[in-house]
Amino acid sequence: MLDAVIVGAGPNGLTAAVELARRGFSVAVFEAKSTVGGGARTQELTLPGFRHDPCSAAHPLGVNSPAFRAMPLDRYGLEWLQPPLPMAHPFPDGTAAVLSRSVAETAASFGPRDAGAYRRLVEPFLPHWDVLLRDFMSLPMTSLPRDPVTLARFGLAGLPPSTWLMRRFRDDRARALFAGLVAHVIAPLDGIVTGGVGMVFALAAHARGWPVARGGSQSISDALTAYLTDLGGSVHTDYEVKRLDDLPPARAYVFDTSPTALARIAGLGRAYEGYRYGASVFKIDYALDGPVPWTAEEPRTAGTVQIGPGSKDISAALHAASRTRQAPEAPFLITVQPSVVDPSRSPEGKHVFWAYGHVPNGWDGDLTDAIERQLERFAPGFRDRVLARATAGPRELAAHNANYVGGDIACGAASGLQLLLRPKPSLFPYATRHPAVFLCSSATPPGPGVHGMSGHNAAKAVWKRLRRQQ
Repeated sequence: MLDAVIVGAGPNGLTAAVELARRGFSVAVFEAKSTVGGGARTQELTLPGFRHDPCSAAHPLGVNSPAFRAMPLDRYGLEWLQPPLPMAHPFPDGTAAVLSRSVAETAASFGPRDAGAYRRLVEPFLPHWDVLLRDFMSLPMTSLPRDPVTLARFGLAGLPPSTWLMRRFRDDRARALFAGLVAHVIAPLDGIVTGGVGMVFALAAHARGWPVARGGSQSISDALTAYLTDLGGSVHTDYEVKRLDDLPPARAYVFDTSPTALARIAGLGRAYEGYRYGASVFKIDYALDGPVPWTAEEPRTAGTVQIGPGSKDISAALHAASRTRQAPEAPFLITVQPSVVDPSRSPEGKHVFWAYGHVPNGWDGDLTDAIERQLERFAPGFRDRVLARATAGPRELAAHNANYVGGDIACGAASGLQLLLRPKPSLFPYATRHPAVFLCSSATPPGPGVHGMSGHNAAKAVWKRLRRQQ
């Protein structure tokens, strides 16, 4: 009998498997798709030689992840590549604000009226970043915070809505960039804890950047898989699990799935009927004949580029996607251009690029024209560079990854109390009412992103249970 079976080979499932295998437990992973990866895969979606990341591509939380940093993933092929600028946010007047590794450079891009306010916001936390992030990403847990004073100070600034925090800024350049940071979790700006979301993304950039993985996000999943194999674990692909009886006998079953899929497979009935799924995205992967022709200089060297003229535009787009059934006419865009720093992603002289705008859960329209109109505003002539495009709306995203219910790439709405208390209010969110069944997906704290910490936290709960049984 195995000690633990993991269902789903996304970053959290693989991380949970590694953490258990490192502690001497026998582990096997079962994945329905033909390759591992979940939200961290790389595929030729458009033309031969163009390597695209169907979901996540830039990894500020991955490079900062306490779980990943504790593993020798570099020995298994994972190499982080840092673009000259982590992120840029262009404006219609041809200028741009930036999120730089340097706090001073970032603050200066906001203008003199807000430079000091930004520095006062982030600089006190940077010396404590590693401990703060571990505390922030490990909660709720039974262990106490390592630095409760700094965590409490962070909570005072970050628990209120981001709209409150943005009152510190006098001009909209800083507000727009910060609003864009919050939008990475597809959360309306007026939700609780959204101030903390924006601060985490900003501090992550200042601490270790917003890198891409050389060769594509698949490199993260492949490194985790290779490490797990060396630890004695096994991975089985093309293995769809419909019920617990489909799996080999084990002392624990750990699911890197949506809560509703877990309930269906494990026979837990309506255990998660109150769990909410959030807005989706409409994503386009591009093969380009050259770099994106940004008007502003700063986006030309940035790994990630946010497209939203102002904070009110971003708020309106998020509101439309999250609280109505209509896609925004002028979507806020998150774009990533990996080949700025990784030429292995495309043939010589060519580029890969992706962009997505937010849409309602399950939306079945086509946002291509609206997305490209936005891009043309800030990069005139963009359409002339397009060699091929691959589009994916909510339906296609859900088909790519069953965890994206209705196209929700966060595996559950990251808004309201559900941003903190996932999948439901509990001091033990990874456990279920079945004593041998656990949940480790992004539906558990600390939530969405390629960082493995949900898997790490769940594995901790599992190994404590297994050791009590010995």
